[in-house]
Amino acid sequence: MNSHSHASLIIVGHGSTVNPDSSAPTHLHADEIRRRGLFREVVCCFWKEEPNMREVYEMIDSQVIYIVPNFISEGYFCQQVLPRELRLDGPTTQRDGKTIHYCDPVGIHPNMTRLLLQRADEVAPGVPRDKTSLIIVGHGTNLNENSRKVIETQVALIRDGGHGFAEVVDAYMEEAPLVADWAKLTSAPNVVVVPFFIADGLHSFQDIPVLLGMREETGAALSELGVFHHNPHELQGRLLYYSGAIGTEPHMADVILDQVHDFDVKHGVANADCRMPNAELLPALEHWLKEGRDVIGEIAISSNADGSFTLCHIADRGKDGLEPHHEAEAARTLAQYDARGAFRPLHTAPTLKRGWRLDLPTLDDVRLALDFFYPAAVGMAHALEHEKLTAVPLREVLGRQTGMYRFTNTIRDDQAHAMVGKTCANENCLRRILWPLTSAQPLEAAAAAKTQPNHAPNAIPLLCIEACTHIVSAARKIARENHEANQPKG
Repeated sequence: MNSHSHASLIIVGHGSTVNPDSSAPTHLHADEIRRRGLFREVVCCFWKEEPNMREVYEMIDSQVIYIVPNFISEGYFCQQVLPRELRLDGPTTQRDGKTIHYCDPVGIHPNMTRLLLQRADEVAPGVPRDKTSLIIVGHGTNLNENSRKVIETQVALIRDGGHGFAEVVDAYMEEAPLVADWAKLTSAPNVVVVPFFIADGLHSFQDIPVLLGMREETGAALSELGVFHHNPHELQGRLLYYSGAIGTEPHMADVILDQVHDFDVKHGVANADCRMPNAELLPALEHWLKEGRDVIGEIAISSNADGSFTLCHIADRGKDGLEPHHEAEAARTLAQYDARGAFRPLHTAPTLKRGWRLDLPTLDDVRLALDFFYPAAVGMAHALEHEKLTAVPLREVLGRQTGMYRFTNTIRDDQAHAMVGKTCANENCLRRILWPLTSAQPLEAAAAAKTQPNHAPNAIPLLCIEACTHIVSAARKIARENHEANQPKG
């Protein structure tokens, strides 16, 4: 594809508050695209992880932005949730001097067929296709027909494309035809099963293997047992080859780029019509470091005599024997788990592990690493200094929720204040809250304390411009309890 060196790329994933498996492929594809140098900036954002979709714009300088959903279908999330959270009003949105292009999700791109065939050959090398049944597995849901349609389309393309398989069928976890009936759906002696998911997680590591009969009940994730490395599995008199989720295929990075290229062709976007703004975030970071603001959250930043930089836990500053790391991407791994090995879904929790140092050659690397440690923190601090940061009241955030979260805004004001005070307490999160309860009503009680400046004079502040997924989930729990309490006793 053509260079988009004037533009930024945002890859949007679902994410998880339970483990990093959901976001891992999205990050890896972003790393690969960033390595190729095709875009000025490449960042990720997520529905259930940081950075969220409202913060991600603070991470980039470019005035031209491409957004590619790393989702399988153009269903509920891509048609409703993502446009709402990213504040998009069509394929191209003009806002705050920026041009934002919203591309199609990766799962519907024609090149997914090639990746499915490639994955099938990789998981069963040397196995004749004419003696093999291929099963493409989806979740199955009655909430949106598009989630099933994309799999049915791929099955038809492979079945009718003369690719030589004995059979090609679709199967689902929760609707017919069920993946549990795989032996009835197929007849060939070899069966290849490819989950049509973006990431490996509970479904591909646990649920589907149980439904296939590879194990009797759920337990430890099959990733721990090397399920993808023990093919074939002898089941019901046949050989079953089980693949990882299609979204983990490294060539998915090319599909993301294909969606950008196809958007340009479809909408007549020319690279000649580009704007290269002066960078703001890097000079801001450089200025802060020169004036001695060399701490952010639990991170200390040291400027070295040769122009390089060293990052470490603030409690380890000046200590010897720290484990060395040398790539900005290492910050993402360091930030994922605490000292006990527990997943850290909230980056600003005061649980960053110690004992490491991160040596980086340039300030660009420092900025990237800081966005892995504390997503969007540099951008939000810069925007606050220039009075360009807009906070969203809690009631507005809760009021725009849909689906299973649509009742969250029914909680009482006193419940909202107590919930924020408890969930956002300093022992849980280091951010300073900038948002009020409503545009006319500030936060009160313990929640009000979180709105006051809480950083040292030599620190870059960690700011919160909108209630996160942890607050929304807590509000849903309270709303459900209110509903149950109001039910007649019988």
